[in-house]
Amino acid sequence: MHIGIDLGTSGIKAVLIEDLSRVVAVAAEPVAVSRPKVGYSEQDADVWVSTVYACLDRLAASAPREMAAVRGIGLSGQMLAALILDGDLKPLRPAMLWNDQRALAECAELLAAVPDIGRRTNGTPDPGITAPKLMWLRKHEPALMDRARMLLLTKDYVRLALTGEVATEPSDAGGTQLLDVASGQWDPALCAAVGWDPGCLPPVLKSWAEAGRLTPALLARWGMTGPVSVAAGAGDNMGSTLGAGGARPGDAVLTIGTSGVACIVDAAFHPGPERAILTSAHVVPDVYLSMGVVMSATASLDWVGQLTGRMVPDLDAEATAFVAAEGPATAPLFLPCLTGIRTPLNRPDMTGRITGLHPGVTPAMLAYATMEGVAFQFSDCIAAQKEVGVRPERFTVVGGGTRSALWLSLLATALDRPVSLIEGADMAGPRGASRLAAVAAGAPLACLQAPAVPTGVIEPDPGLKDLLADRRAAMWAPL
Repeated sequence: MHIGIDLGTSGIKAVLIEDLSRVVAVAAEPVAVSRPKVGYSEQDADVWVSTVYACLDRLAASAPREMAAVRGIGLSGQMLAALILDGDLKPLRPAMLWNDQRALAECAELLAAVPDIGRRTNGTPDPGITAPKLMWLRKHEPALMDRARMLLLTKDYVRLALTGEVATEPSDAGGTQLLDVASGQWDPALCAAVGWDPGCLPPVLKSWAEAGRLTPALLARWGMTGPVSVAAGAGDNMGSTLGAGGARPGDAVLTIGTSGVACIVDAAFHPGPERAILTSAHVVPDVYLSMGVVMSATASLDWVGQLTGRMVPDLDAEATAFVAAEGPATAPLFLPCLTGIRTPLNRPDMTGRITGLHPGVTPAMLAYATMEGVAFQFSDCIAAQKEVGVRPERFTVVGGGTRSALWLSLLATALDRPVSLIEGADMAGPRGASRLAAVAAGAPLACLQAPAVPTGVIEPDPGLKDLLADRRAAMWAPL
């Protein structure tokens, strides 16, 4: 028995898994985000811990016999946070999250100080990344930073609470822009550029390594016989990619979630900062993960739902009926970059654009245009990743958008490649974390590379291929 814990921005999920395959029990709890000012996004780190404890309490109550047999825990978590601890390893302030936007000016300062940072770290400086946040804190909260003694990431702080040990691993640490991604080691020169003491960083372990064991008090709380190894863990994209079977070079896992991510496993380090591609170590030996980002995916369809007063499933049904009855030629074109474009333009300032509006446009047409526009953005990400030498071969799709057969068809057609579905796609993060937990507890490394079994394959629609190509070209045409 193993437990995979996925620490999301809006909620935390813990999954009890037998033999890395059968889900025995699931517990999930929401987590609130604080936005004290426009552009700010913060969370109380101790709420992460209390929420994880609450989830494990529920697992222990619902499956006490299985909990007693747990041998490993793995953590997959939201990346890029800046959590500053004092000498007693207590938070000095709320954690600044991945979608906090206040450090925009510091990004330009960091790029000017280290012009090649995009080829040494995970990508071009961005306000969501940890390093610019540290610079912002040094500028705006200097007294607090004088007391800083440790920087930890989300899952690493939770692991500290579970084990009493401080550590991190390359997949998550690569998002700080203090780590040299190719070597997997903290870079003193990058730390100096940011003004952070390398001695205030945790040791970097392998993602699958045992980074501590569950404390005796927690073993007793959850009725575990022990010992229970806690793996170093994974950043959320890496954990989900692993849980979806993305472990071999050429595996591509596309997540249609609130945002969208095209994660491609690569045998070499192919940075692409000029195309706003993020590149970090993967959680499988000797490979990297190339990530193209669509900033607004299902969030764009949610917006259309708010605009039209319709629920998303109803919009999907109406859009599907519209395509079957009329075809998409009369639908408007929508570039749904409601929160900017990351890959391939690195334009956080861009806003969405709709063209082709006319009196006959319906909510169904707007829904179709949204799904089509997101599919085009995924295609743009993949094209940019290919430009820098990444070679996707096998595509798997996960995330809430997979509930829409129309969206999957549009994605496959825009990519001109078949895409596969897998069972339990909504459990990809915890499943990936549980694989790391198993290795930390003594299982062979080979279990990380077990492929996911497809439950279905969606082929490109030859009837839409030429029309979509024309609409994609028109979407980018100047007004």
